[in-house]
Amino acid sequence: QVQLVESGGGLVQAGGSLRLSCAASGSIFSIVTMGWYRQAPGKQRELVANIRLDGGSTFYADSVKGRFTISKDNAKNTVYLQMNSLKPEDTAVYYCQALAWRNYWGQGTQVTVSS
Repeated sequence: QVQLVESGGGLVQAGGSLRLSCAASGSIFSIVTMGWYRQAPGKQRELVANIRLDGGSTFYADSVKGRFTISKDNAKNTVYLQMNSLKPEDTAVYYCQALAWRNYWGQGTQVTVSS
């Protein structure tokens, strides 16, 4: 089993920044990738960014390229999402995800960007 605990959401004005953190515990050795998804009201959950734990290769959705950066701290078993130049359309619940032998999800953290 893998447990994920997120932190760092909140309310920010457009153009501002937030950093999300996701701390993993449990069967850490089984995790291949970790990432962030988001779900806005009335919309499907979408992948924002992910990172491989063994090499650090990353993926970003087109909508966040150049504004968001995903990173990891293996010593802390933590993945971060640095979000800059935030836009109102980034408003959503952000979920941390870990891919091991199955998907694991965090509880979600609300990010609200005001215009």
